[in-house]
Amino acid sequence: MPVKKSELYSSIWKSCDELRGGMDASQYKDYVLVLLFVKYVTDKYANKEDALIEVPEGGSFNDLIKLKGKPDIGEGIDKVIAKLAEANELRKVIDVAYFNDNEKFGSGKEMQDRLSKLIAIFENSELDFSKNRVEGDDLLGDAYEYLMRNFATESGKSKGQFYTPAEVSRVMAKVIGINKAKNQDWTVYDPTCGSGSLLLKAADETEHGITIYGQEKDVATRALAKMNMILHNNPTAEIWRDNTITAPHWKNNDGTLKTFDFVVANPPFSDKSWSNGIDPKNDEFGRFEGFGIPPEKNGDYAFLLHMIKSLKSTGKAAVILPHGVLFRGNAEAEIRKNIINRGYIKGIVGLPANLFYGTGIPACIIVIDKENAENRKGIFMIDASKEFIKDGNKNRLRERDIHKIVDVFNKQLEMPKYSRMVSIEEISEEINDYNLNIPRYIDSQEEEDIQDIEAHLKGGIPNKNISELDHYWKIYPNLKSVLFKAGDRKGYSILNVKTQKIKNTIYEDSEFISYSKKIEDIFNEWMKRNILILKSISEASKPKEIIKNISDDILGTFSKLELLDNYDIYQRLMVYWSESMQDDLYFIITNGWKIDFNIEKKKKKEIWDCDLIPKSIVLEKHFLPEQKILDNYKNNLEEIIEQKVTLEEENSGEEDLFSEVRSSSGNITKGELLKRIKEIKHTSGFEDETKILQEYLKLVENESDIKSKINKSESNLDKKLYYKYKTLMEEEIKDLVIKDKWMISLYSFIMSEIERISQKLTGRIIELAERYDIPLPKLIREVDELGKKVDTHLEKMGFKW
Repeated sequence: MPVKKSELYSSIWKSCDELRGGMDASQYKDYVLVLLFVKYVTDKYANKEDALIEVPEGGSFNDLIKLKGKPDIGEGIDKVIAKLAEANELRKVIDVAYFNDNEKFGSGKEMQDRLSKLIAIFENSELDFSKNRVEGDDLLGDAYEYLMRNFATESGKSKGQFYTPAEVSRVMAKVIGINKAKNQDWTVYDPTCGSGSLLLKAADETEHGITIYGQEKDVATRALAKMNMILHNNPTAEIWRDNTITAPHWKNNDGTLKTFDFVVANPPFSDKSWSNGIDPKNDEFGRFEGFGIPPEKNGDYAFLLHMIKSLKSTGKAAVILPHGVLFRGNAEAEIRKNIINRGYIKGIVGLPANLFYGTGIPACIIVIDKENAENRKGIFMIDASKEFIKDGNKNRLRERDIHKIVDVFNKQLEMPKYSRMVSIEEISEEINDYNLNIPRYIDSQEEEDIQDIEAHLKGGIPNKNISELDHYWKIYPNLKSVLFKAGDRKGYSILNVKTQKIKNTIYEDSEFISYSKKIEDIFNEWMKRNILILKSISEASKPKEIIKNISDDILGTFSKLELLDNYDIYQRLMVYWSESMQDDLYFIITNGWKIDFNIEKKKKKEIWDCDLIPKSIVLEKHFLPEQKILDNYKNNLEEIIEQKVTLEEENSGEEDLFSEVRSSSGNITKGELLKRIKEIKHTSGFEDETKILQEYLKLVENESDIKSKINKSESNLDKKLYYKYKTLMEEEIKDLVIKDKWMISLYSFIMSEIERISQKLTGRIIELAERYDIPLPKLIREVDELGKKVDTHLEKMGFKW
C-alpha cells in the first residue's frame, strides 16, 4: 500500500529537520518551502499548454534532480529557481533565499551532500502531484501547510508569527459567513496576511470562489504567501509587499481605501512602532476620524480601524487581537466606545491562551459586521477559553471546539457559562462603562464543591449534592430511589446500597440498560444512512466533502440526547478520521475498492498485512474456529512456560538443581537435561533431582510440540487468509471496510462515551458516600477509644503518662 497521507507529511518534516544543521527554523523554511513549490509547479504545469505557470527549460524540479552530487549544486539550484522566477514574474518571491550560501549549508562536500539529500526528499514517488487523482485534494498544498506549522512551532517567539493556526482560521472564516459569497467577484482581504494561511482558509469556505487580496510587510513572508496561493490553486491572488498602516496598497482611483466584502486578519499584537512614518492626526485615509487616535506605542486599534475602513457598507470582518483591546482604558476606551455605539461589533469569541505562534497570551476574535449596524442592540459573546487540547508546547482547538464555536455563534445560542447575548444597554451602564472583558458578562468558573459541615457532624448526604446530578435523574428517575433513601433529618439522605455495590447497581439498572440501547438504536439509524453514502465512494468522490457530510449528520443525530454531548461524539469521529479513516478513503478513491498488501521480509520469510482491511477483521469474520484453536495452543504454551519458570524458581536457591544443565548463556537445553538425567538416574541420593529434571524435560518436550503445532496452524491459517483476501469481491471488501472496520470502531467509541459518563456518576456518588460516611463525633469517639487502648497497653509495659 502507498505511504499514508498522514505519515507522508511527518516523514518529510523529519527528513528536512535532520538536514537543518545549526540553521534557525525561521530561516530554513525559506529553502524547504521553495523546493516544495518548484516540485509542485513542475508536477502540475510542466509540458502543458496554456498553463497558469510556465515551467521553462532549465527551470524545473527535474533540473534540480540533475544537480544532485555535483560540486556546484548550490549555484545550480539558484540558477534553476531564477529561471522559473523570471518566466512567471516571481522575482523576489521564490528567489529570496540563496542556496549557494556557505554559512547556511557549509562548503564543499558538506554543501554538496546536504543539498543533494534535501532535493532527494521531494523526489518521493508518493509526493507526485501529477499522479494525484483525488479531486479536491491539495496534496502538496497540504504538505506546505504542514511544514509551515512545524516551522512556526520551531521558530520560537517573535519568529513564528507568519502562520495563523488553521483551526482558528477556520473559525474566523465561518463566523463571518464567507460561504455566502455568490461568485468570484466577491472579495476577501487580509492587511497583515503573513504566509496567507488565513486567507486560504477563508477562500476554502466559498463554493464559487472569491477574489483574494493581501498585504504583508516582510519580504520573505510575502514570498511564502505568494507561493502558498499558487500551491493551493489560487495563482491570481494579489499579495502586495509593504506596510499596511503607513502605505496601504489597495486603493481606489481617487486615492481612498479600497473596500472589500470580507476582511480577516491576525495583525501583530500591540505593535509599538505602528505610527512610524505617518501622522495619525492627519491620516489621509481618515481611518481614525470619529473614533480617536490609538496610543502611540500600541497599534491594536490602528489595525482594527484600518479594517473597519476597508469594509464595504455590508462588509464583515474577523480579527484576532489580544484581550487587552476589550478593557484597556484612556484613548483605547474612547475608541472602543465609539465602535460599540456605531453597532459595528457583532460578537467576540474569547480563545484559549497559548494558541498562537510567537506569543502565549490569550487572544480573542472580534467579529465586525457593518450590515444593519445602526440597529444592533447587543454583542454576542462566547467564552471558549477552557476548551482545547494540549499539543506539544502549544494549545490547539479540537474539531469539536471549532464546530461548537461556529454553531453557537452563527445560531446565537445562549449556553450557561459559555455564551450569551449582551445588550449594548448593559455594556454602557456606569458599572461596565463600555468594558468588553468577557468575564464581566459570562461566569465560566466551575462551581466550588463546598463541604457540608452539618453532614460531617451528623451524617447523611446533602440533598443539594444529589440534586446537582439531576441531569442523570432525568434519564434514570427510578435509579435515584434505588441508590438513596430519606435520612432522619430534612434535607439529607442516606445511601441505600453498600458503597462497593454502587457501580454494579448503576450498570445493572433497567433504566441504564434501556438508555444504552437507545444510544445503540440511534447509532444504527445513523449507520444505515451513511453506509449507503460510503459504499458509493468512487474516483470522483471528494474526501473532505464526505467527512463533512457524515460528521454533520452524526452531530445532528445525537444533538437532542441528554447526558451525551453530541460534540464529544463528533470529536470521536473526527479523531478516527484523522488517524485512520481518511487514509483509507484516499486509498479507495485513488485505487478503487481493491486490496493492496504490505509485504516485508523477515529472516528470509515474507510477512504480509493489509492496511485497508487488517487481518484481525477477516479472521474474526471468516476463520473464527481456526483462530480459536490457535489461541488455545498459545494459551497452552503460556501455561507451560509459567510451569517452567515456577519449577526453576522453586529449585534454584543455594542448591541450584539446574546449575549442571545451564548453558553459558543461562539457557536450559534438552540435550543437557538428557545428559544429566542419564548421569544421576541410578545414583543413590539423586532421586529428587532426577524427578524434577524429568518433570522439566517433559515440559520442554511439550513446549516443543506445542510450538510446532502453533507454527503449523499459523502457516495453514495464513495461507487460507491470503487466499481469502485474493478472492474477495468488491461488495465483500466494501462490507469489511465500512461495516466491520469503520462502523465497529465508531460504535465502540460511542459506547465508551456512555461508559465515561456512567463512571462519572459512579465516581461522584462514591465520593459523596465516603465523604460523609463517618460523622465527626463518631470519629472523635473512635479516636478516644483507640487512645485509651494505647494508654492501657503502655501502662502494662511500665509506661505511664
